[in-house]
Amino acid sequence: MFRRAVNPARRFGDSGGGGLFANSKSRSTPILSVGLIAVGALLFIAYSYSNSGGFGNNTEAISRVEGDYSCTADVQRAIPILKKAYGDSMHKVLHVGPDTCSVVSNLLKEEETEVWGAEPYDIEDADGTCKALVHKGVVRVADIKFPLPYRPKSFSLVIVSDALDYLSPRYLNKTLPDLVRASADGLVMFTGKTSRGA
Repeated sequence: MFRRAVNPARRFGDSGGGGLFANSKSRSTPILSVGLIAVGALLFIAYSYSNSGGFGNNTEAISRVEGDYSCTADVQRAIPILKKAYGDSMHKVLHVGPDTCSVVSNLLKEEETEVWGAEPYDIEDADGTCKALVHKGVVRVADIKFPLPYRPKSFSLVIVSDALDYLSPRYLNKTLPDLVRASADGLVMFTGKTSRGA
């Protein structure tokens, strides 16, 4: 007996074997691949643009802190009112709270005002301006649960924003007297909505 020659091109297609895509003769066109890449690039650009303040987001007006809105914009708007209310006694100011670098930067532009800040949270993700203020010693990273590194009545005014909202009553009862101790003329507090519903 003799053997019959087998065509290798027909072997997988005709016998039904060869796996999932063995019988598939359709191929996706290059237009589909290019279209999908283009759509992906457009979505990536739109996502990047929306995170940088585009599409009408006002990142200065609303800043996020741990899922809640912070009072930083309110502090910025209150500065002229505080200047009228405190007058000459607002010449040495301490700001305590997240986003203290932006508040201190704006207050440094004011004439006859010395400003310091205490940032209660880590600033590893902060911008270069904030890191420069920390390097100069204008802004300190300090846990406000413990006594602040300032002498009594070191500042004419202490402004606190969003720093007390998350403290337990135990730490709050220690922190408030310490903030009052550092102030000679007044303590102004801005608080936001907490997750506890307070």
